[in-house]
Amino acid sequence: MSEVKLINLVKKFNEKIVLNNITLNIKEGELISLLGPSGCGKSTTLKLIAGLIKADGGDILFNNESVINLETEKRDAVIVFQDYLLFPHMTVYENIEFGLKMRKYEKKLRKEKVNNLITLVRLKGYENKYPTQLSGGQKQRVAIARALAVDPKILLLDEPFSNLDIMLRDEMREFVLDIQKRLNITTILVTHDKEEALMMSDKVAIMLDGEIKQFDTPKELYKKPYSVEVANFFGERNYINGSIRENIFISDIGKFEVNHPNIDEVSVMISPESIYINNKFQNKELVFNKEYKLGEKYNYNNITGRISKKKYAGDRTYYNINIGSYNFKLTSINEDCNIGDEVSLHIDFRNAVYFKTNQQIKI
Repeated sequence: MSEVKLINLVKKFNEKIVLNNITLNIKEGELISLLGPSGCGKSTTLKLIAGLIKADGGDILFNNESVINLETEKRDAVIVFQDYLLFPHMTVYENIEFGLKMRKYEKKLRKEKVNNLITLVRLKGYENKYPTQLSGGQKQRVAIARALAVDPKILLLDEPFSNLDIMLRDEMREFVLDIQKRLNITTILVTHDKEEALMMSDKVAIMLDGEIKQFDTPKELYKKPYSVEVANFFGERNYINGSIRENIFISDIGKFEVNHPNIDEVSVMISPESIYINNKFQNKELVFNKEYKLGEKYNYNNITGRISKKKYAGDRTYYNINIGSYNFKLTSINEDCNIGDEVSLHIDFRNAVYFKTNQQIKI
């Protein structure tokens, strides 16, 4: 287990900067995600931490000691790639044992550790099978067991679930989370899957164009993004432009009660799940959000619009609703409205985020 610090890391390929002053503090035992689109520098960061490539600037600290000039095998950081990279001519047992043999562990200790890991990753009975005889999930477990065999301080996972089908992906996420928490090992996960990062991580670093735009808890990232570009990374949001005077937000689609100081030219972000459709909530004292306390009164704001799009997705329905020049996106458990219907909307401003020049206004 180890604390990891990245300090102003820079990496260039052919004089092109692919990582620009990356700084992160990762606590012991945390699972954090590097989340971003392809080409943003996530995997490059992971390879720098593992020592597979050299940095062009900055430093990497494990427990406050620099490892920037240490060879890969001396860093106690192991990486698991999305393609598993198992040795095809070796059995499950031999694949897991490989790192221990390279480090010249005694045979008795190797056997004990490998058997314990086979039990941990639920592969009892598969010891003598070869990679071609395994499913994708089983191969992934072997790769993780092989990485854990050498008792690393840091586990690095590079898109480990991207080659798995949806059902197996969910199972492997839970499996990795269980092992990570049980071993309390500092883990860095690279992913482009927003839901995966939010569900699995203690903290998430949003990476765009070789820079970290925000490093925060999943809840804070989603609900309180620092910038519009971070907000929009998590899907479509609604923005209403206007000004605030004496706790009244004044816009061209209406006036709304808010809890915010006066400001000119503000853009208010409303998430799709903070808009409720079709007179669903008639009682002002009804608790429709678990964050409200029982009996707490709140203001809800009414506007009327017309449905322009509808997409049914099982447990929820996605609607586009035109209101003046705005096209609001919202999700609802109400599937009964249809394109062309005029509906009443209730907007909850409690979780609204206020932006000026695309940066969050701190209250």
